[in-house]
Amino acid sequence: MTITDQDDRLRVLRERAREWAEQLRPHAFELERDPDTVYRHLDLPAVDYVGKMLIPPRMQPNPMRIGDYEYYGTTAVERVVAAEEIASGDAGMFLASPGASLSGVLVGMLGDEAQQQWYFGRVRERPTWTFFALTEPARGSDAMALSTTLRKASDGSLTLHGEKRYVGNATRAQLGTVFARTGPGPLGVVAVLVETDAPGYQAEPLDTIGLRGAQISAIRFDGVPVDPGRVLGAHLPASARGMWSALRTFNLLRPGVAAIALGIARAAIEYARSNGERGRHREELDRLGHRVHTTRQLILRAAHEVDRDPRNGYLASAAKAQAAQLAEEATLQSLRMLGPGARFEHPWLDKLARDARGVEFMEGTRNVQRLNVCHALTKGRFDDD
Repeated sequence: MTITDQDDRLRVLRERAREWAEQLRPHAFELERDPDTVYRHLDLPAVDYVGKMLIPPRMQPNPMRIGDYEYYGTTAVERVVAAEEIASGDAGMFLASPGASLSGVLVGMLGDEAQQQWYFGRVRERPTWTFFALTEPARGSDAMALSTTLRKASDGSLTLHGEKRYVGNATRAQLGTVFARTGPGPLGVVAVLVETDAPGYQAEPLDTIGLRGAQISAIRFDGVPVDPGRVLGAHLPASARGMWSALRTFNLLRPGVAAIALGIARAAIEYARSNGERGRHREELDRLGHRVHTTRQLILRAAHEVDRDPRNGYLASAAKAQAAQLAEEATLQSLRMLGPGARFEHPWLDKLARDARGVEFMEGTRNVQRLNVCHALTKGRFDDD
């Protein structure tokens, strides 16, 4: 089975996003040095597109328009096409851009009408950064090992207590979603909406070698008040919220992370072709280019699958693992091709290599994704084609 994005609507988006990517590169190192410079670049089309992504069409009167088409970024297939191209320009700027991101998927899944109107209205009104807080210190990839709690006082008021780690954009965000415990077990987990100007909210950036624009952060919640109306999924059964919703959110966004990795890999290969000795590494670069093509096919197929059924994230895991590995190998091999001093002589390629390493840790490492794939294989959930 071959999946392509060559219906006219997606072809137009890919061509335009490739142009947007060229506009990002001149600002990439500035953003690395000072992540706050993202505020100077809100008029860039790529940043504007990311800011409008994931807002439901019924709540978005001003989507991205290209020619005869409107783009809302509400399907995984559309997102992977745009993400690959934009990330080839600068993955850091892509991740630093305002918008609904992971928390928007969660709100769209769990939020009642009032919550969705409030959240997406905020994101639509002006450039708004959001965060999605699940991972905790010293917990690794064990998402169930939550110690952050949502406590209920005798008067019915709610407060949030605990810490989160490795949260993108948490220092610049205005609002986001936080997973916390109300009781033991998988049914004792809820997600809540939090505004960052609430008392008790503290966020600080973590030092990273790559993807610095995203301002990966640590958050502390010291009794942050939570309005009962900001608890997501209260109108749903307990089995349809909590960790169940986190897994579906990751499934829906995982192909996009794979596409970011693919964009980094492709950028490195194109750079090596343009800057290396003509013909010397042609065969090696051709092999890498073929892997870009086959990985894109896998990513597109995974995106189609989660659009069809968000529970089926196994192909997305395979795509993320394959794309992350390709990004690391393509950047490191390109550096090797350009000689022992390549990291100093070719700072753009050095940045791509550092960013590729950062994508490995986004949304679960390769080992986590391989466990997901293994589970699917043992359950017979992969078809033969």
